[in-house]
Amino acid sequence: MTNSISDLEESNCFLITGTNTTENHPVISTFIKRAVTQRGAKLILADPRNIDLARFATVWIRQKPGTDIAWINGLMNVIISEGLHNEAFIAERTENFEAVREAVKKYTPEYVEKITGIPAEDLRKAARLYAKSEASAIVYAMGITQHITGTDNVKSLANLAMLTGQIGRPGTGVNPLRGQNNVQGACDMGCLPGNLPAYKKVAEAAERKPFEDAWGTALPDKAGLTIPKIIEGAAKGTIKALVVMGENPMMSDPDIDHVEKALGKLDLLVVQDIFPNETAQFAHVVLPSSAWAEKEGTFTNTERRVQRVRKAVGAPGEARDDWQIITMLAHKLGSDWGYGSAREIADEICRVTPSYAGITYERLEKEGIQWPCPNAQHPGTPILHTHAFTRGKGLFSVCEHKAPAEEPDADFPFVLTTGRILYQYHTATMSRRSKGLVSRTPEAFIEINAEDAQRLGIGQGDPVEVSSRRGTIEVAAQISNRCESGIVFIPFHYNEAAVNRLTVAEVDPVANIPEYKVCAVKIRKVA
Repeated sequence: MTNSISDLEESNCFLITGTNTTENHPVISTFIKRAVTQRGAKLILADPRNIDLARFATVWIRQKPGTDIAWINGLMNVIISEGLHNEAFIAERTENFEAVREAVKKYTPEYVEKITGIPAEDLRKAARLYAKSEASAIVYAMGITQHITGTDNVKSLANLAMLTGQIGRPGTGVNPLRGQNNVQGACDMGCLPGNLPAYKKVAEAAERKPFEDAWGTALPDKAGLTIPKIIEGAAKGTIKALVVMGENPMMSDPDIDHVEKALGKLDLLVVQDIFPNETAQFAHVVLPSSAWAEKEGTFTNTERRVQRVRKAVGAPGEARDDWQIITMLAHKLGSDWGYGSAREIADEICRVTPSYAGITYERLEKEGIQWPCPNAQHPGTPILHTHAFTRGKGLFSVCEHKAPAEEPDADFPFVLTTGRILYQYHTATMSRRSKGLVSRTPEAFIEINAEDAQRLGIGQGDPVEVSSRRGTIEVAAQISNRCESGIVFIPFHYNEAAVNRLTVAEVDPVANIPEYKVCAVKIRKVA
């Protein structure tokens, strides 16, 4: 997030898209709802489904799945044509604006309506609310990124914020909500295949050198593989061994049948986790690791805040902390790593990661600190880009609408979109072990529009077979008008009806994120 969670209460207007915030980030949603109900903040919701936030929305623009660039460009078209853009901010702090101005000319509200289904006047109203507000915040999540255009979707939102100068101030910004509790920290520490800690590039010799000096070894000069490329390599036989740590590709990756075949070809699969999961069924070795309450360390949350986690109970059986397991593996592979505690690793992070340099254990004893924090006297950074962008001037990027990888046709007439629900978490390795949570959401379901259900002879709770070109699952029908006719939704938490048996493996060419949010399916009632 460019801003802080508490900062959301200072916003006068929200543009919320690709996030079912009340269900996926319920604590953060309270800040947004309070701003709307107690201070009169305006809320623009862009979502194909009638999620709970629609009740709070000033304007709800209901786009067709996979059309985000079109409606964001449409907002910019209105803002520029009505003179609502921030010319001073654009001139002083950005570049390449004229290219984007030219590109969005064709995205008139009427043109956008044909692509997205959003009424032209609703788009105009949303554009005016966002641009005229003194402080507008963009909030998004995986409904924006999990498309073949995910990178351009995010760039489009950045364009919109720069166009209006809605960044670098309280209550503004572009604020992604992370999907798991330490995704931000993992990325910060170099768990992206082309990055070292602090997003230094492995391909740049000057950026590798401080780490090579600190670690006393030469580092690879080429980026590693993303998850889709790893699975592809396993299927082809070019990847022979794989360590899976805290991940469950047999539930979370697209086209699971393909994933299963790929994992089956590995010479060695090691799974490191706190509970047995679907992927562990294919493992040659399982390494039990300790859970969050059983270890020391830090998490970095969605607002870039580094926080201490403290050991509350001992780990069961042979379970070890993840850092201990990794260190032991390194020793077995011939490296002499001398770490003796999580604190020693945190101290090294301060030494080698400039944005974390001032985030010491001593300071974290009292409160969490937001990076960048370059020294021990620095208070941390609650708002990014207050005076300049990391690259100097913000770069406007030309982004054009591109259709999803797979669209409905006569054989597969429905658009399937996937996501999460309030009472389950990710691949449910933990949450479906809770009797209370399971009692609220005991089985997989498909949200289907009442009109479609009537036409197909499907009643509430009926077993329904859902098929794509890749697989078939059976779920219970949940009839409502949360989805428009022709669109269905299935949560991805249930292994007995794993929706990722249906999803496409096509990925965004830059980030390699699969298109989980759009694929074509057919539906029939099970006799």
